[in-house]
Amino acid sequence: MKIKNALLCFIATCAVTTVPLQVRAQSPIVIKFSHVVASDTPKGEAAQRFKELAEKATQGRVKIELYPNSSLYKDKEELEALQLGAVQMLAPSLAKFGPLGIKEFEVFDVPYIFPSKEVLYSVTQGPIGRDLLKKLEPKGIIGLAFWDNGFKDMSANKPIHLPSDMKGLKVRIQSSKVLDTQMRTLGAIPQVLAFSEAYPALHSGFVDGTENPPSNLYTQKMHEVQKHLTLTGHGYLGYAVIVNKKFWDGLPGDVRGQLTQAMAEATIYANTIAQQENDKALAAIKKSGKTKIYVLNEQEKNIWRKALLPVQKEVEPRIGKDLFASINKEAAKFGNQ
Repeated sequence: MKIKNALLCFIATCAVTTVPLQVRAQSPIVIKFSHVVASDTPKGEAAQRFKELAEKATQGRVKIELYPNSSLYKDKEELEALQLGAVQMLAPSLAKFGPLGIKEFEVFDVPYIFPSKEVLYSVTQGPIGRDLLKKLEPKGIIGLAFWDNGFKDMSANKPIHLPSDMKGLKVRIQSSKVLDTQMRTLGAIPQVLAFSEAYPALHSGFVDGTENPPSNLYTQKMHEVQKHLTLTGHGYLGYAVIVNKKFWDGLPGDVRGQLTQAMAEATIYANTIAQQENDKALAAIKKSGKTKIYVLNEQEKNIWRKALLPVQKEVEPRIGKDLFASINKEAAKFGNQ
């Protein structure tokens, strides 16, 4: 129903474009920015910062309407809504682009692919990241930036110290071939669910566990229905801020430039606060007393890395050997292999 309504909105939007520019110029340009997480997460706070910067830079010519917490569209709906023009801007997790047909983005789901934040940022903020964003354009999407939300940890209602402890657990994942392979490699049973459905599924026992950065776990209250959290840091969770290409190309040049600058500043902010917000969330989870936090020692970390190493080899033909080589080359610059 939502997508049908979105189509109607898109048709109406197309009709509006026939109105003379002089008339339309009297009203602010509205950008609907939809996302699926809470307002007090790194992505939510970065979206708010972008709104403030964009509206100030354009002196009110642009109005940013924020729709957090899946209030406008859920995971499975939002990309289609963007392509239809029913919403202008999104910040979906990078796992969303694999099902869209751009398999290279699935490299971000590969466990332990980024040995450090320095390597990660050299990829997302450098030529590799720019080339990936360009691959969105044939889909009617412009990629504006990568936003960080840190590394994921495993949670469940039983202690998870070693990979073997995952065996038989039903674990919520995003729709990703790589994440499916990751969980099956660990002996877990992957369950694809929208982010908004994760808490109810954990609460009801439909799934046993999940993987999230602490900020997502805490703001969605998942820690209230997960007794154990293990700081595996095994996988990355980031976002691409994207906009409908037809809408973006149709903006006045000066407005597009102002929004680009606002996005650049919001991106610096997003990537600065991500670690801070996750640290705060982890402290809050610990303080709640509802979830026991387990910190892996170095030997256990190596066991996790070794257990998940086969994932890269299995998905390499799908994602591309050259992309893996490029990321490993970036890692080598920082002394990581």
